[in-house]
Amino acid sequence: MANTQSPLSGTEVGTTGPVLIIGAGLLGASLGMRLSKLGVPVFLRDIYPVVSALACDMGAGSTWEENSPEPALVVVATPPDVAADQVIAALKEFPDAIVTDVASVKSVILAEVAEAGADLSRYVGCHPMAGRERSGTAFAREDLFESRPWVIVPNGKTVAGAVLAMRSLALDVGSLPLQLEAETHDQSVALVSHVPQLVSSVLAAQLARAMPESLGLAGQGLRDTTRIASSDPALWAAIIAGNAEHVAKMLRGFADDMQQVLHALEHPGAAIPSPSLVGAVTLAMRQGNLGVARIPGKHGGAPRRYQEIMVKVPDEAGTLGRLFQAVGETGINIEDLELEHSPGAAFGIARLAIEPNSAASLAEKLEIKGWEIVAS
Repeated sequence: MANTQSPLSGTEVGTTGPVLIIGAGLLGASLGMRLSKLGVPVFLRDIYPVVSALACDMGAGSTWEENSPEPALVVVATPPDVAADQVIAALKEFPDAIVTDVASVKSVILAEVAEAGADLSRYVGCHPMAGRERSGTAFAREDLFESRPWVIVPNGKTVAGAVLAMRSLALDVGSLPLQLEAETHDQSVALVSHVPQLVSSVLAAQLARAMPESLGLAGQGLRDTTRIASSDPALWAAIIAGNAEHVAKMLRGFADDMQQVLHALEHPGAAIPSPSLVGAVTLAMRQGNLGVARIPGKHGGAPRRYQEIMVKVPDEAGTLGRLFQAVGETGINIEDLELEHSPGAAFGIARLAIEPNSAASLAEKLEIKGWEIVAS
């Protein structure tokens, strides 16, 4: 695929159109918006015309018509339970196009495409590790893939040109391309994506039976652990069903660890505090400390420790903007940000993660500017 120039930035664009995106939901529309902004011709096709029309209105491309030009690249962005059928159909309908899918499971799709006798040389699976708590076209964003991993999953017959095209696509949308085998990919996402979704949902399900008084005490910890519990049930049922073996294995390990803690809680012994209970909880917490320390830091680098500054933020329009401006004027970078809001309070707490050697200076400068720093 020849490089072209983006009309906006003047930078080289490796993806040559036309690109046909089948499925104009969150991922499909977001991809179309980014490619269209880069000047790549994009066409959209969705089983629901109103969905593709909305995506077109959002700048994701043009509606695919029978007389539209033949695509050089077809991206299947449908739910995983129908992705294989769409890939097979696209390989047949467009015999000169490279075909990919962006589903979050890979082995089952590859197996179905191979079993159908489709041309595997032009097929290469992909999985952009990007998404939002809410799915659907209306939540699409042009920058959805920015700085996110983009997994490329070729098969044994994929030609080098198809892999290169996927790498170019990933780079064009701002992602970080990496290549994995289908089985390795599915095992990995079971751990870092699929099981966390189930754990978050099961925890949040307990809230449906909770007393209102209990919910009134909810803080940032509960919000953090249940944030993804508002995800689309139908979509996630299809995702997890497509990766059932690996998800079950990961869940079994999780359940075994929880069972050890549960056993200690239910059989604490006569002594208070129980040494066995304290030991079981301590072990679980320490193992968690070790695990979270292995999660890559910003830009995929090694985890880094930051110092937290908590700033009281009145619940008024424009307050956050003024805080960011105040921090910007100091020349100190915010490495990460969390917002915490207690029910019924007229203010929130902005937790600013700062490089340790700059934290004290920032706190002092913000106080001079009139911001209230909350003691941690």
